[in-house]
Amino acid sequence: MATHKLLLLPGDGIGVEVVGEVKKLLAWLEGKGLASFAIEEDLVGGAAYDDHGESISEAAMKKAAEADAIIFGSVGGPKWAGVPFDKRPEAGLLRLRKDLDLFANLRPAIVYPALADASTLKREVVEGLDILIVRELTGGTYFGEPKEIVTLESGEKRAVDTQVYTTREIKRIAEVAFELARVRRNLVHSSEKHNVMKSGLLWKEVVTELHKAKFSDVKLEHILADNCAMQLVRNPKQFDVIVTDNLFGDILSDAASMVTGSLGMLPSASLGAEINGKRHALYEPVHGSAPDIAGKGLANPIAEFGSFAMALRYSLGLGSLADALERAIARVLAEGVRTADIAAKGENAVGTAEMGKAVIGALDKELATA
Repeated sequence: MATHKLLLLPGDGIGVEVVGEVKKLLAWLEGKGLASFAIEEDLVGGAAYDDHGESISEAAMKKAAEADAIIFGSVGGPKWAGVPFDKRPEAGLLRLRKDLDLFANLRPAIVYPALADASTLKREVVEGLDILIVRELTGGTYFGEPKEIVTLESGEKRAVDTQVYTTREIKRIAEVAFELARVRRNLVHSSEKHNVMKSGLLWKEVVTELHKAKFSDVKLEHILADNCAMQLVRNPKQFDVIVTDNLFGDILSDAASMVTGSLGMLPSASLGAEINGKRHALYEPVHGSAPDIAGKGLANPIAEFGSFAMALRYSLGLGSLADALERAIARVLAEGVRTADIAAKGENAVGTAEMGKAVIGALDKELATA
């Protein structure tokens, strides 16, 4: 049995609690003889800043580069609002993405049948929703230069963020989207703002040319990002795969997540290019550090479990185990187990540990009947 090298980076806030539930799952899987792991753990975000004045250490970066998969929690919180911009908790996550070239961010938005009423949209609008947003993660506005705030001669200040994309960056993320669409419903919406942005013009041109050259079997639609946001609320089930840039992907994926009813439910994967059969990869829940409930045992660990399922599938070659874990999550929800974020008014809610225990118990049942 292969031993898989994992780096756990719980980070801040509820990240510590939800990664803690994955640690229990890892121990359970090893105890059952289903998988073998070599596990390391380190600091990131505010926790790292408090310890050594940086949002991630060189030692942690080295571990990340050597890991088969990084299991990430969350970073940030008001405690670190005043730290220097380049040392803010989020800088640790941005460095991981940039230095490991984790250019492809996969964010599924799935509505489980048992939770269709948890969405603020009507059941008929969201029931059966299963879309995937493919977000370019290492270019665009978040990394473009110049990025600065300067004081003008008049005394006014001017802030600049630069949107930069190359043909190569656009092409490689679009290839990921087309390839994933081929194993889904064969539809890609490419979202940008070609009507007002030069980067949008190039994006549309590159995606169109790539589609014609290599992926003409996949249906391609171009959609302006603002219209895409509107359509996600109006009729989200019209989409299958949405490919978009870093900034719009950040916004659209959060909008899609709330269509499902809760940020606490959604996983994500950030993948690098495959080289000799391996790739750098980081897996994290879409939700943030939720400092208002941190340390109270109330957080929903399902998004972290879902992120680990993606790690099993994309990094560890354990697709059948990933399927079983995802079925276990659906089983728990169908049985009515709820944390506070997805519980109906007046419905009893369980805590983080109780939900974690329920998922592992359901996984045991799924594997026993597989």
